Amino acid sequence: MTAAHHNPLLHPPAQTPPMSSPSAALLQGWLTGAGLIVAIGAQNALVLRQGLMRQHVAPVVLVCALSDMLLIWLGVFGLGRLIAASPLLMEVFRWGGAAFLLAYGLKAALRAMSPQAGLQAQAGSGSLTAVLGSTLAMTYLNPHVYLDTVVLLGTVGAQQPAGMQLPFAAGASVASWMWFSLLGFGAAAVAVPLRRPAVWRSIDALIALVMAILGLQLILRPLA
Repeated sequence: MTAAHHNPLLHPPAQTPPMSSPSAALLQGWLTGAGLIVAIGAQNALVLRQGLMRQHVAPVVLVCALSDMLLIWLGVFGLGRLIAASPLLMEVFRWGGAAFLLAYGLKAALRAMSPQAGLQAQAGSGSLTAVLGSTLAMTYLNPHVYLDTVVLLGTVGAQQPAGMQLPFAAGASVASWMWFSLLGFGAAAVAVPLRRPAVWRSIDALIALVMAILGLQLILRPLA
């Protein structure tokens, strides 16, 4: 998400001119939010896996969507610029997030290599408390979530004319709710045909790859 000599999150490219009506600002917020949220990432991988396991799907979707909404609104109304202006905080996000993502990726890789890992959902593994703990950690310990919601969406939203920031934030929040609901409940709807050990090992291998890439990106490419 960042370049070696230039951070586009701190200096976003030219945006579409701010919208002058609430409905237009709502639409711009929805489009901007959807463009950032609909991507392969740590949070989406977790929601996808829980959906395919048909395990605690609604609570996971609720936590992710509410957290995104909270961070979007904080970003639009000032926190985004504050975080982007603090090199120390960006470094904390960088190294802490990298360690977390790589550790989670290692766990997924071990599951992928285990012939017994097939479909843990059939064994009923994973309490609600444990799953929600992982969801909260994947959200609030993952710097990519902050960069997308607080920093980038917040920067674009803060540029809206007076009175248009609220509908912009609302539009981005609606996009988040729609995406996580579609991802979680959509995955649950198609889970039965995928209940084979080989399929699940492939899913865990993909999750491990995504986590490793994101973690290494944080190590090799500074956020600021």
